[in-house]
Amino acid sequence: MPPARQPETRLKTGIPGLDDILHGGLPRGHLYLVEGNPGSGKTTFGLQFLLAGIAAGEHALYVTLAESQAELEQVGASHRFDLSGIEIFEVNPPELSSASLEQYTVFHPSEVELADVMNSILERVTKTKAARIVIDSMSELRMLARDPLRYRRQIMTLKQFFMGQNTTVLLLDDRSGEGTDTQLQSIAHGVLRMETLEREFGVVRRQFEVRKLRASAFREGFHDYVIRSGGLNFFPRLVAVEHSQKNVDGTLLSSGIDELDRLLGGGVSRASSTLLLGPAGIGKSTLVGVYMVSAAARGERGVIFAFDEVTESILVRCRGLGIPLDDHIKKGLIRVVEMDPAAVSPGEFVAQIRMEVEENNCRLIAIDSLNGLFHAMREEHAMAVQLHDLIAYLNLSGVASFMILAQYGVIGSHMTVPVDISYLADNVLLFRYFEARGTVKQAISVVKRRSGPHERSIRELLMGANTIQIGMPLHDFEGVLTGTPRYVGGSKPLLDKE
Repeated sequence: MPPARQPETRLKTGIPGLDDILHGGLPRGHLYLVEGNPGSGKTTFGLQFLLAGIAAGEHALYVTLAESQAELEQVGASHRFDLSGIEIFEVNPPELSSASLEQYTVFHPSEVELADVMNSILERVTKTKAARIVIDSMSELRMLARDPLRYRRQIMTLKQFFMGQNTTVLLLDDRSGEGTDTQLQSIAHGVLRMETLEREFGVVRRQFEVRKLRASAFREGFHDYVIRSGGLNFFPRLVAVEHSQKNVDGTLLSSGIDELDRLLGGGVSRASSTLLLGPAGIGKSTLVGVYMVSAAARGERGVIFAFDEVTESILVRCRGLGIPLDDHIKKGLIRVVEMDPAAVSPGEFVAQIRMEVEENNCRLIAIDSLNGLFHAMREEHAMAVQLHDLIAYLNLSGVASFMILAQYGVIGSHMTVPVDISYLADNVLLFRYFEARGTVKQAISVVKRRSGPHERSIRELLMGANTIQIGMPLHDFEGVLTGTPRYVGGSKPLLDKE
């Protein structure tokens, strides 16, 4: 009987979020290709990987053919990295060297052969006995080789040299050659791709993908990442099925308004998603504030992710309606997080929600609004699929989520939305403006409640100074949802007195 296979040792990369994608890190003792277009963060990736090795007590070597030591130090300084523990082997033209840099071997690409460069690199590797090595970049070696066959042979020599040495090597490639370097991809044990995606407006979007990792599990798909002061930060793609169902209190979430709770069959179920759908300015955000304040009064934490308004405008509106949102913000039970539509990516947004749920024990999440989210991610064609996973994750975590979606148009039957996600939500509250006796009024109804029965009537919604009221069912009107109802009764069910 063959001996049991020993578990594979994985190296921590030192990059937040990346080890999650790699299911623990990079398997030790292999050669990896890190490819990406200029500006994608490959150099920072390599430095963080080596610094993680230094922190673990390993020797680290950075071989650079593309950048000078001064340029590497500038990159390190911009992220507050201490590079003193990393040995830098700089391959530069002779005129850039000096007597003070005798520890660095220098080459001129036009005067030496690829084999000479490779031999010098291997000599330095043998001398340093480094456990982690970064070679930057393969495009320079490809240029020296001139011939694809010769280049492949040298790369095979490089791979064979490291086999059995328990050395982990990152080969950085800026993909400056024609097409994709499939030769290098086939030789490498793993291929990690970093890409920059241009947006119509706002900051550059960056995505990461593990294209290959032999005999090792990893999180497939595209993952967003950012480059900020302090280095790279990766946001693993959310997979809802990886999260188990938490035990959830079976009580319903009350809004604090009895008539609204009756509309919803007693209240909103915990671990459910609620979509508030209607034209702009009709009171969707206000009712979310009502739910947040009601939960905070019970000691539950809530977060509003605001894409369309600044915090102060939200607070001013709530004060005018008698909703003490700012009191609970001061107590730390409610947070308003202002989101910049021009800078956010789906991965980073989901990561912020997960942090609030898993680290801050948040029980209510509100997205105000999905219109702002979709405008921020106009190029994201799979946004509805990502929302499905996000909603499922929140439900499994026992979190009540509220999503606001503004319809285009103000009144009438031809109301449209940027995308229909009503099928994703457990509860759907529909808001409408309607005309009655020469006055524009507001109506509210529940058109969907997945977890149980709900009231099917349409009620008037009235908001004024320090008051929010929901009236009796509008039995004496037909066509309220069209915006131009027809009066068919004899009573006056409306709240306001004339």
